Amino acid sequence: MTTMHFQSSRRRTGDIRRRAALDGLSDATQWVRATLGEWRWRSRERGQLAALDDRMLRDIGLTRADAIRLSRKPFWQE
Repeated sequence: MTTMHFQSSRRRTGDIRRRAALDGLSDATQWVRATLGEWRWRSRERGQLAALDDRMLRDIGLTRADAIRLSRKPFWQE
């Protein structure tokens, strides 16, 4: 014989809300991780740019002044 389990509509609604909240938290966590990764990448790239010599900067079409300006930008700015 099969046993049937019935949940009250209140419990199902609570489960749906809890699931939606967890999904939202997961989305927020992924956004934070992606943002922190982007900031880390920018910081590293700007440090490397500041370390290039004038010949390397000319090769990529930048002047020393451009490199200094770009490397001094805060990591959170594009």
